[in-house]
Amino acid sequence: MRSIIDEYFLLHSKTACKLFNEHADKMPIIDYHNHLSPQEIAEDKMYENMTELWLGGDHYKWRAMRARGYSEELVTGRRNVTAVDSFIDEEELDYRRFLAYADTVQNLIGNPIYHWTHLELKRYFDIDDALTPDTADYIWDKCNQLLKKEEFSARGLLRKQKVETLCTTDDPIDDLKYHKQIAQEVDDISVRPSFRPGNVLSIESAGFCDYIAKLAEVSQIEITDIESLLEALKKRLDYFVEAGCRVTDHSLETDFYRDTDITSVNSILKKRLSEGESTSITLDEAAAFRGYVLIELGKMYADRELAMQLHIGALRNNSNRMLKVLGVDTGFDSIADFNYMPQLSAIMNKMDEKDQLPRTILYYLNPKDATALSTLAGCFQGNNKGIRGKIQLGSAWWFNDHKFGIEQQLQVLSDTGLLSTFVGMLTDSRSFLSFPRHEYFRRILCDRIGTLVEKNEYPYDMVFLGEMVENICYNNAKDYFDFD
Repeated sequence: MRSIIDEYFLLHSKTACKLFNEHADKMPIIDYHNHLSPQEIAEDKMYENMTELWLGGDHYKWRAMRARGYSEELVTGRRNVTAVDSFIDEEELDYRRFLAYADTVQNLIGNPIYHWTHLELKRYFDIDDALTPDTADYIWDKCNQLLKKEEFSARGLLRKQKVETLCTTDDPIDDLKYHKQIAQEVDDISVRPSFRPGNVLSIESAGFCDYIAKLAEVSQIEITDIESLLEALKKRLDYFVEAGCRVTDHSLETDFYRDTDITSVNSILKKRLSEGESTSITLDEAAAFRGYVLIELGKMYADRELAMQLHIGALRNNSNRMLKVLGVDTGFDSIADFNYMPQLSAIMNKMDEKDQLPRTILYYLNPKDATALSTLAGCFQGNNKGIRGKIQLGSAWWFNDHKFGIEQQLQVLSDTGLLSTFVGMLTDSRSFLSFPRHEYFRRILCDRIGTLVEKNEYPYDMVFLGEMVENICYNNAKDYFDFD
């Protein structure tokens, strides 16, 4: 059985086909938010087989396989979670896991993973067959043979998809040695760090004091109060900028603002540092601290012309049982539902009061928040530097990066903002095979624009439309983040 991937995939009009084939498809990829390992890129890792490459760390696939009823050994490869042939060797386990994934894929009708899987098979391995239990052995053998070739190394896989720039996700205490190694050894792919100070903002979390001690050590600044904490963050931020950082990232999952002042925040931090893990931090205290530090960080970003990403609305680690077994980021997160718009407005307004609001991208996880975020973005667009789309409605993120979710994001942005200034898609992925998701987005984008033209809702101006598509797919991001 042949795959559904052909030249017309997701394109339903002549205009859409023309926009994709003559404009979108030729553009390189800028992936400004992902979770790839810089170490694997620096070492130019070769992969043992398709299970390691496809199922290693990909919680999208893991969730689907669990829903299909497979044991955790066959999902994540973790033994002693559930009892199933624990005596088999690793090679045999990898093969069985691949077969379990093939069976799962056949059952993924309507799920974006089905589309991604077959885009990946076509674009990396030139396989036109649909992945099913019947074709699994053939696909397993062909892909594994190809993975032995040098062009299927970590860097080779990036080159196959014309990845020009990618931004990893990194903690302020990271030494960034792998980014520096890549910069010295690789000329055609730019791998940049992103500054993600989530551990600093989580003052109520266990391990906060230990983390602050590590931050003090790497920054060589004794952290005793809010001023010294901000000084340490500033020093680490400059270290990141020297290593090519143009993007920052924050995950906001609970209340993140209360009206406060430096004296109150100082007292909260000193109490936490002096009393250690025995400290009881209230919700209001945590929100006050988080908001104050986030505002100060935003000002630092504005001074350095960096972009601030705010990923809002994840409900983490819903299964305590599986958290103990597998740890975080293993497929047990979901969508939260809390009213954060007044808090977000207040934080942005605080930074904007003295024109210190940086370029900001607002990502929603709960689809109901899309229009609210888009209209809030419109309140802070004006600027003296001529930045187009300074405040962005982020691309369809995580549980929204399917066809319907992408169409919704494009619709909301068109309805309430300016689609032409959009900085386009990202993978947010831990997989080196995830980059055809950019093609997935580009096809949906071209189909939407083509539909508007075919319905006579916009003129057939292919010069302008082609340029706009190229901008959304590549040029806008390059200009917005100033990667040059």
